[in-house]
Amino acid sequence: MRMFLFAKRNIKEILRDPINLFFSIGFPLVLLVLLSIINSSIPPEAKNTMFQIKNLAPGLAMFGSVFMALFAGMLLSKDRTSSFLMRLFTSPMTAPDFILGYTLPMMVMTIAQATITLLVAGAFGLEMNINIIFAVIITALTSLIFVGTGLFFGSILNDKAVGGVCGALLTNVAGWLSGVFIPVDLIGGPLKIITNILPFYHSVKTIREALSGNSHNILPHLAIVTGYTVVIFALAIIVFNRKMSGKKS
Repeated sequence: MRMFLFAKRNIKEILRDPINLFFSIGFPLVLLVLLSIINSSIPPEAKNTMFQIKNLAPGLAMFGSVFMALFAGMLLSKDRTSSFLMRLFTSPMTAPDFILGYTLPMMVMTIAQATITLLVAGAFGLEMNINIIFAVIITALTSLIFVGTGLFFGSILNDKAVGGVCGALLTNVAGWLSGVFIPVDLIGGPLKIITNILPFYHSVKTIREALSGNSHNILPHLAIVTGYTVVIFALAIIVFNRKMSGKKS
């Protein structure tokens, strides 16, 4: 119960800033419109598949969830340096309770962001069917890696540093190495090897396969993303628990 009350407070804090809403929901839509216009301007003989809506929509759904790292990290780092979190440290809440309290609001925002992005993509030709719901659920699951990353860095860095790492750095790395902005499958070479090692490309592939209804192709990609997610959340809980112990002692 305490964890849910804490989560309710956190989502109110996030929604209080309209900039958060723009970046989590509005920015992917802006990219969707711009890239769709670019795609429509490419001659058919070029045989471009990079910005086709069936490839673009899943990538932007994933890209929107990257901002959850920034929101989670900023919120935690600000709470950690304030008297608010210090007071909560005296409560019976455990480190997992705190981490889940920060995670649940991010999941809600991811579901809203992915749903809106994919529905708007329907206006640009994306087929609307039951797979949309499946893709939204998968997007929420893959977004956990970004939430965990934000909570990890929010536990050890101040809000300015979190903004740099989880904002500019992570969004660029995830955007370019996920295949959202460049056709990774066509480039190959060292870049392809790197993208196969990191989870970003697999996040997009998982959402794309879910949207296409190819459930049998999801598991290999989802397993890689889940592995990274488990590790980053374990690190976040360990670091946060140490911070709690230090404050209580």
